[in-house]
Amino acid sequence: MILDADSVIERRRLKRRVTVWRIAAVVLGLLLLAVMFLGDKEMSGSASFLPHIARISVSGVITDDRKMQDLIEKVAKAEQVKAVILDINSPGGTTTGGEAMYDAVRRLAEKKPVVATCGTLATSAAYIVALATDRIFVYGNTITGSVGVIFQWANVTDLLESLGIKVEEVKSGPLKAVPSPFEPTDERAREMTAEMVEDAKVWFVDLVGERRKLEPGSIPGLTDGRIYSGRQAVKLKLADQIGDERAAVRWLSKERKIPEGLKVVEWKPKAESSGLFGWLFESVAEIFGTSASKIGVLLGQAAATLKLDGLVSVWHPQSN
Repeated sequence: MILDADSVIERRRLKRRVTVWRIAAVVLGLLLLAVMFLGDKEMSGSASFLPHIARISVSGVITDDRKMQDLIEKVAKAEQVKAVILDINSPGGTTTGGEAMYDAVRRLAEKKPVVATCGTLATSAAYIVALATDRIFVYGNTITGSVGVIFQWANVTDLLESLGIKVEEVKSGPLKAVPSPFEPTDERAREMTAEMVEDAKVWFVDLVGERRKLEPGSIPGLTDGRIYSGRQAVKLKLADQIGDERAAVRWLSKERKIPEGLKVVEWKPKAESSGLFGWLFESVAEIFGTSASKIGVLLGQAAATLKLDGLVSVWHPQSN
């Protein structure tokens, strides 16, 4: 059969349309595969559904983070998780945040073995989290300790006076909303704040004594809030062993009978939904090995630092 020119042109157009739809189908299939493998952001790696050891990273500023607590609860319920490693590298954060995570880790430890591996920093509220585990591993030069709390506020009365600004207020009692940055702190307000700080300090110190089975007063500088190197911490029984994640895995195998050869799989808090295009961007970044979320993590940590309200258990070098 001889086709005329119009028929040939029409057939070519049809073939091009079919080719476009086939390409679209392939792309859609790839996206569906991405959903299957990357959809659960709480686990990474193809071994996540097989028996494994879960790693949970505790980094940046610790706050009362509901997502992190939910993650720990989910790990506790996951039958494929045989043990948990808390990878801690944090200067601390709010005292309440450390307490909330401590309670979550203790509930986790009732169901499966939990150990802490500490990196550069594991101080203040981060040390509170480490105390909740069955064993604390540190590097020789890890900075840890800093047991205690701090409550800071700015006093800008002199600045406001120089600018000709006066803050007026009416409050229900003399101790309402004190200490305040807008008025000098009187002795009564300072005493009230000191009592609250001391109460939190006693709780923290007692927690160290209970979990580490030691007398806090016998540890040089502990009740004064000093820091220790990893080697010093092990010597003083504030930590258990010099070692990294591999040492932690060996300990779990030997002491808690966790099967040898299990992979360590990272578990992460579920990210906020960012819509179809946001999800697509993150998925493509995962596929090509691009850590696109690192910028968001850094910005989130910076924002968290600016929102440390209330009692704080965080270590940072003092500058004079």
